[in-house]
Amino acid sequence: GGRRVIKTDMKTEKSYILAAMFQGKPLNSPNDITIDEKGRIYFSDPRYLGHEPIEQPVQAVYRIDTDGSLHRIITDAGKPNGVCISPDQKTLYVVSHDNGNWGIERMPKDAPVRKGLMALLAYDLATDGSAKFRKILVNYAPQDGPDGLCSDVEGNLYVAVRDETKPGIYVYSPTGKALGYIKTEVPTNVGFGRGAESKTLYITAGKSLYRIGLSKDGYQLPAK
Repeated sequence: GGRRVIKTDMKTEKSYILAAMFQGKPLNSPNDITIDEKGRIYFSDPRYLGHEPIEQPVQAVYRIDTDGSLHRIITDAGKPNGVCISPDQKTLYVVSHDNGNWGIERMPKDAPVRKGLMALLAYDLATDGSAKFRKILVNYAPQDGPDGLCSDVEGNLYVAVRDETKPGIYVYSPTGKALGYIKTEVPTNVGFGRGAESKTLYITAGKSLYRIGLSKDGYQLPAK
């Protein structure tokens, strides 16, 4: 694809490239984003498929500041995928889903691979937008780990886990304690609705979109 982060104005239908290159080289393949209350965008940049050359030295997490500058802030998250900022703005959660290859569409189904880190990671997020590794909250090895994730207003995490032996949405406290489980097909992402749908959790899994009503409100950025 375009290997970039794009903002689209839904009124004018015009699109703007926010990030496409770092240090003069194209990004790997931006995957997921989260935004803090200062308007800064954080995104993961792994590579799961595609034929384009890989020119970045690492699969990383980046931050786009409100002045448009791009910063590489996490380089030790394995193969970063889902990202999520806690409601108190003090933690950046990062999923590592290292499937062991760069091109899933080009790998024979019976080809052996050595998978890497499959985990939910927590990073201390400083007020200047920098992040420092805190701990592994959940290690899913040897099964597949998560994809996307989101948070409720209390900071509990809803994580789309691709473990084929028990796929679904796993609910954790901010410290990684298991709180609940919603069985689904192998999921890809999860998010809360807004307004009247603030207690509705939407899930993409298999080839479908699902929703389920919960007792908690999802966390959203405060209105301007």
